[in-house]
Amino acid sequence: MTDRPWLFRTYAGHSTAKASNALYRGNLAKGQTGLSVAFDLPTQTGYDSDHELARGEVGKVGVPVCHLGDMRMLFADIPLDQMNTSMTINATAPWILSLYIAAAQEQGADIYALQGTVQNDIIKEYLSRGTYICPPAPSLRMITDIAAYTREFLPKWNPMNICSYHLQEAGATPEEELAFALATATAVLDDLKTKVPAEHFPQMVGRISFFVNAGIRFVTELCKMRAFVALWDEICRDRYGVEDAKYRRFRYGVQVNSLGLTEQQPENNVYRILIEMLAVTLSKNARARAVQLPAWNEALGLPRPWDQQWSLRMQQILAYETDLLEFDDLFDGNPAIDRKVQSLIDGARAELAAIDGMGGAVEAIAYMKGRLVESNAARIRGIETGTTTVVGVNAWETGEPSPLTAGDDTIMMSDPAAEVDQLERLAKWKADRDPVAAEAALQALRQAAQDGENIMPPSIAAALAGVTTGEWADVVRATFGQYRAPTGVSHAPSNQTEDLDDIRARVDAVSAKLGRRLKFLVGKPGLDGHSNGAEQIATRARDCGMDIAYEGIRLTPDELVQAAQDDDAHVIGLSILSGSHLPLIESFMLKLRAAGLGHIPVVAGGIIPEDDAIRLQELGVARVYTPKDFKLNRIMEDIVTLVDQQEVTAQ
Repeated sequence: MTDRPWLFRTYAGHSTAKASNALYRGNLAKGQTGLSVAFDLPTQTGYDSDHELARGEVGKVGVPVCHLGDMRMLFADIPLDQMNTSMTINATAPWILSLYIAAAQEQGADIYALQGTVQNDIIKEYLSRGTYICPPAPSLRMITDIAAYTREFLPKWNPMNICSYHLQEAGATPEEELAFALATATAVLDDLKTKVPAEHFPQMVGRISFFVNAGIRFVTELCKMRAFVALWDEICRDRYGVEDAKYRRFRYGVQVNSLGLTEQQPENNVYRILIEMLAVTLSKNARARAVQLPAWNEALGLPRPWDQQWSLRMQQILAYETDLLEFDDLFDGNPAIDRKVQSLIDGARAELAAIDGMGGAVEAIAYMKGRLVESNAARIRGIETGTTTVVGVNAWETGEPSPLTAGDDTIMMSDPAAEVDQLERLAKWKADRDPVAAEAALQALRQAAQDGENIMPPSIAAALAGVTTGEWADVVRATFGQYRAPTGVSHAPSNQTEDLDDIRARVDAVSAKLGRRLKFLVGKPGLDGHSNGAEQIATRARDCGMDIAYEGIRLTPDELVQAAQDDDAHVIGLSILSGSHLPLIESFMLKLRAAGLGHIPVVAGGIIPEDDAIRLQELGVARVYTPKDFKLNRIMEDIVTLVDQQEVTAQ
């Protein structure tokens, strides 16, 4: 008997709701069987498209959704009660799910029949992705509010997708990925127990799903998935007393590793994606329920529909042309697999015990963040030194020019008119709605947040009343406060300095000329929360003997200019991975000069196309780094040289 294939998804969304809707309908026509929605950063962090912090970010890494009109447009001609929709949304998950429910109601859909997932995992946002708003306690409350609401009204909906994907992107080892994700799940379930009747709790445990990563070491990754299955079954049985085996199933979706996609020889990424997919499909007893694959050229920029189609066809060929789904588990009883699985389980249990000893995942956020930064440093060091081989990057670097990257249309460029269109429609929406109804809905939301009532019913009412994303989030901010997560970057140097002697000597020499320690300000302007690169630059600079200033994510150009003034910085490094580098850095450079600090050299890093890099240099940026610049010591040498040259010029 042939098994049913997993859900085929593509993580997608860009520019506007209308453009994204056309992309979704096109992908569904090509055989995609579920949707995976990418939202832009303002939507993820609770800002309307017209907010100051949204400038340059609208529609860049996903679709902007400010109100019910946007959600209606996003799913036009897509019957929501026949669709399985995954939405990668966390801090604003209650709001986005409310808009989705409201749009489904307008379609006349049976709300009880809605199927899908909101990611709704805020702890990993503190650790790795950065799209959080509120402190842990109220955030956890809103997570479990969603779970309690869906139990009653959306019984087929997964209220939370515990997401270990971004943990691996942030450097987690397999043991850390296992432990940190499972610790997050227990934190949520411990809170949820107080919100649902005891007789329904096992069913709610069964609705918790996971979203994982699968890297290139695919045998280890396959074993990791089998370890996840075993550990989750154990936790559900022993910690929560769930007796029904179907509620203890480890249900997960996956996107294979984007961190390992290379800018150099990007055509090699096709093989990487295929191999990584095998880890989550070959073992029947640990097979993914849904798979979404990145496109081969994501390290270069936004993939085109054709690139996404290529990844979809990879899934379809494995599922329908091969005989994989005709067999029982291929690895049961394999002693090598069993040994590796047990080793991962033992390592994860040790990490879980350490986290439990601190009081659980919420109390261990700073600990877990520090571990991720250390593990990512070790990963990068392996690539730099060549102990970890990456074909085309640090081995076999010479190759033929790729016809796939020839020409001007090898990546999809964002439509510059899209942001203008979004802003015009947002202004019209606010002007046309009933302001009295909107304000009454906001007041009801505010009261529910203050009184500890479930946040979902007033959020749905607010969606129907025309409230916007920014207005909903402003109530949440005002009620619960805002949070800044730990950076994981310690000021104490690590013990990994054996290959840094020459650079440290240069830093000492330049510092002596300056009359004080070389000061390096590392900043992340805008809403981009992917801080891994900034953290590693700050960590390496610290180990090279520089005095670093790094306050984490989501700072405005004004705040960074003020920091440069307050810290008396000698050099500034800006990291932006959302594609908004041009408007943000242009604004920063203008403000830096206006403050009389134009003499400070500025370097920038991100996924920056060559033409944009030229433009940044015209704006006065001294150096531009992209993913191909993986040798951090070389970047450190550049920074020391820039400061030294500036000191000579000043004299």
